[in-house]
Amino acid sequence: MELTSKRRAELKAKAHELDPVAHIGKFGVTPESLANIDKALTDHQLIKVKFMGFKETRRELSEEIAGATGSALVDVIGNVAILYRENPEVSS
Repeated sequence: MELTSKRRAELKAKAHELDPVAHIGKFGVTPESLANIDKALTDHQLIKVKFMGFKETRRELSEEIAGATGSALVDVIGNVAILYRENPEVSS
């Protein structure tokens, strides 16, 4: 899923007030964490994922999560990734 720069900016602004719904800890990206992230994307469309470590690889891990969940990586700011996946059943 490709986002225009305008849409990406809109999503970043919306995400500013959100709290992270998933945390990636010492075990990294696990099937359980992917399942939780996938469910959160279905329920909310726009979520934040916080990395507790992985400073050098958080961008790559974020892209891996986006690919595995069929979502778009909006941005990685500090230790937080913003992910978006459209769900027509959820009002935005």
